[in-house]
Amino acid sequence: MRLKIQWLTVVLVSFSIMGFSQSKKNTIIPRTYVASKTVTPIAIDGDESDPSWSKAEWTDLFEDIENGIKPKYATKVKMLWDETNFYILAKIEEPHVWANLKQRDTIIFYNNDFEVFIDPDSDTFNYYELEINALNTAWDLFLSKPYRENDLVVLNDWNLTGLKSAVKVQGTLNNPNDIDQGWVLEMAIPWAAHKTSYFDQNVPADKFWRVNFSRVNWQHSIVDGKYERKKDTDGKFLPEYNWVWSPMGVINMHEPEKWGYVYFSSKEGKDTFTIPQDEKVKWELYNLYRAQKEYFQKNKSWAKSLTNLTKDVISIDNKVLKPILENHSSGYNISVKSLFSNQTFVIRQDGKIITK
Repeated sequence: MRLKIQWLTVVLVSFSIMGFSQSKKNTIIPRTYVASKTVTPIAIDGDESDPSWSKAEWTDLFEDIENGIKPKYATKVKMLWDETNFYILAKIEEPHVWANLKQRDTIIFYNNDFEVFIDPDSDTFNYYELEINALNTAWDLFLSKPYRENDLVVLNDWNLTGLKSAVKVQGTLNNPNDIDQGWVLEMAIPWAAHKTSYFDQNVPADKFWRVNFSRVNWQHSIVDGKYERKKDTDGKFLPEYNWVWSPMGVINMHEPEKWGYVYFSSKEGKDTFTIPQDEKVKWELYNLYRAQKEYFQKNKSWAKSLTNLTKDVISIDNKVLKPILENHSSGYNISVKSLFSNQTFVIRQDGKIITK
């Protein structure tokens, strides 16, 4: 187990470094979704015809993770909630539905899969990842920090206790002799799995959580009647496609500050949600954080002046923010007072935001 975890960490860190090298100033506006409360129990069987789902709206179709290009195959999601669970329904168009990984907590994205990312308190620390393939094999992880931090801690043996999931294939699984429509994945994720303590009341009624969804799709070959990931002439696997609900602008899902906003409404009927202005203040802090990362890579030290990080005036809706950079022995803090709530937000060198 130790060797497996070490090898897994190397793989994921390498992936994240590749993604970080492509980072740029965040000009992406995260997607939003209002999840309504359901009073009717949902049977988790992979069937989208459950009456409760007819009351929920589909998200926009997924886009390429990096550049907004329309994917070859459509993916969309519905969401609902009740006092016990966060319900997710994913509809995945795919003419060749295949999967061969059957053991829980293997690297599921080596198959075509669907992935869920959840950060309950929107601070980019202590978040959750769930991957499921068309065999309904799950890989669940807890991450104390994003991979961009070298002192990362990934708990691969964390289990999403109480998870219910089911897959219904619209076609035939692992049969290369016909054309499929795709597969439907239905999930019930218990709020209790995300509790920080026994007494934590964490059902987010009329609150938002940061959430994103990703679909990994591989080109395939058929070898001896079985599907395999396609290789190039040198025998290396061709890169996968990454299609997401809320685009990242970079090939890296592990920048949680860019994930979408899911608002869990308890209102009867339709409700609306607008991203709070304070969230936009935090986006600007993360832009400065990324600029500090780039500065450190080039200079082997942290910038001591904000002018080393940006020459631009930082403003939101014509209100100018005035961040303050403070260096200390182990790094730096950048603080800014919100002109919308009068709260002060501080981002540390490890990317964690503190509210004062």
